[in-house]
Amino acid sequence: HLIYAGAELYAWGNGGDGRLGSGTTTNESNPAQIGALTNWAQVSADTSHSVSVKTDGTIWAWGNGAYGKLGGGNVINRSSPVQIGALTNWLQAAAGGRHTACVKTDGTIWAWGAGGNGRLGDGTIANKSSPVQIGGLTNWAQVSAGDGHTASIKTDGTIWTWGLNDNGQLGDGTLTQKNSPIQIGALSNWAQVSAGKLHTVSVITDGELYAWGGNGNGQLGDSTVVSRSSPVQIGALTNWSQVSAGFSHTAAVKTDGTIWAWGDGGSGRVGDGTTTNRSSPVQIGALTNWIQASAGGSHTLALLGVI
Repeated sequence: HLIYAGAELYAWGNGGDGRLGSGTTTNESNPAQIGALTNWAQVSADTSHSVSVKTDGTIWAWGNGAYGKLGGGNVINRSSPVQIGALTNWLQAAAGGRHTACVKTDGTIWAWGAGGNGRLGDGTIANKSSPVQIGGLTNWAQVSAGDGHTASIKTDGTIWTWGLNDNGQLGDGTLTQKNSPIQIGALSNWAQVSAGKLHTVSVITDGELYAWGGNGNGQLGDSTVVSRSSPVQIGALTNWSQVSAGFSHTAAVKTDGTIWAWGDGGSGRVGDGTTTNRSSPVQIGALTNWIQASAGGSHTLALLGVI
């Protein structure tokens, strides 16, 4: 994983519970800088809280503190970023609906917040208000926290999931929740994974795209609205580079720089100029310099490269 050079941090939207980190609960309709620091490296936001890693390896959280998902040992809301512990080896953070999951530079994986449905992966369903290590392995590479489940990739390219599984979002062929990480299939070439509300999407190293879980709005992209409890390939193309699962839609970028979306079209979240659901990927516009897409609850964000 790449830790980017230090950057300023900006937030906008609903400021309730202090989720913007501005020190207030005021809504912001334009990007507003959070503090004056320039050493933020990576950030992740969910419905009511945010978590971020700095270039010095410290981890910070703010917003709604219910279930202990801010990791500070309590359930207090925070309207400004607060450091979680004193460690300086955090690598990548992921904010879920009611929990947070993170990977450290030593390859260990940690989680905190709501433990219901086993989403923390520590073998229990108990809430944790401070980071707890998941197992004892040191080969975790990337993690994504969904609403009730979590997905992660190891350095050996295997993919693992745990938590709520009522729509097959874990991908193990069952609808049974898992309180600890389980491997999905036998492939060892998974490159990136994203956990949404009821579905999961992932890209493998050869550029193929796979999805599984709830599909009521076509968010899997397999041209149906049938839920899948095991990974299904989306189309036959091998030029997908990055994918993001939202609550009920999905957005992805290809290696040619085009951007695509599918699933729930309500509120215009697919971005094709309509509010129509799409059960297969549709290209958004004609630009070819998109870098990264992020699907939220009812909106989508993307980074566009400068030509």
